[in-house]
Amino acid sequence: MSPCRLCPHECGALRLQNETGQCGTGSQAIVSSAFPHHGEEQCLSGTRGSGTIFFSGCNLSCVFCQNYTLSHLQEGAPHDAPVLASLALTLQETGCHNLNLVTPTHVVPQILDALAIAAENGFQLPIVYNCGGYESVETLLLLDGIVDIYMPDMKYSDPTTAAQLSGAAEYPEINQKAIAEMRRQVGDLKIDTKGVAQRGLLIRHLVLPNGLAGTRQAMRFLAREISPKTFVNIMGQYHPCWQASTVPKINRPVTITEVIEAKQIAIEEGITRFD
Repeated sequence: MSPCRLCPHECGALRLQNETGQCGTGSQAIVSSAFPHHGEEQCLSGTRGSGTIFFSGCNLSCVFCQNYTLSHLQEGAPHDAPVLASLALTLQETGCHNLNLVTPTHVVPQILDALAIAAENGFQLPIVYNCGGYESVETLLLLDGIVDIYMPDMKYSDPTTAAQLSGAAEYPEINQKAIAEMRRQVGDLKIDTKGVAQRGLLIRHLVLPNGLAGTRQAMRFLAREISPKTFVNIMGQYHPCWQASTVPKINRPVTITEVIEAKQIAIEEGITRFD
């Protein structure tokens, strides 16, 4: 964290001295909310909810971010490790199926400190790493044996699009390397007899207008280089948010036809498991 190289930006901020860099977060994690989430993928939410902690700040600069009040406007308050541990334990006591860490990339050390405290006090839920997919393999290696379910985005297949929409031209290459490491650690998604995920890889792919998400290339990579049994959620809820109105190609909601076509492409490329 000082100088920071937690994510591929390697911005060098002295975060232990509370300096902020690309993610806008200093020495403590900023938490927006924590609650049993019933709107996640069904295999995560189940019947009792996914115990979700939303962290503010982000290592990507997506112009269409649907959680921009968290990622760009830093909504929330700083929490130290004991308070984070208490949140995790409370969600477990509530009966949640898992602990769902949303946008955790830039606060991995803080999360690990909190989990150590929580584990000493009886925490044992499966841990979901719910991220934007722009991850450092070096940081992911710190999570080997700790994270049970990786749920990264697979946003783009084209560097130019990634640069324009998220400020990260290297996203496609880095994303693929990160997904390969995640799959190495946890394998294909395993779901119990009650339909609740226990361990494995789950990919989120948001369909963008005008094919900008690069669905065919993304699904081909997953089927051929990762596993045809990769569990994929083809998401069709895109609508212009944050600064999307300034980019003509994404200044409209995605159409039903575009979503259907994306799902058909995934099938054509060999993906067999969907949310």
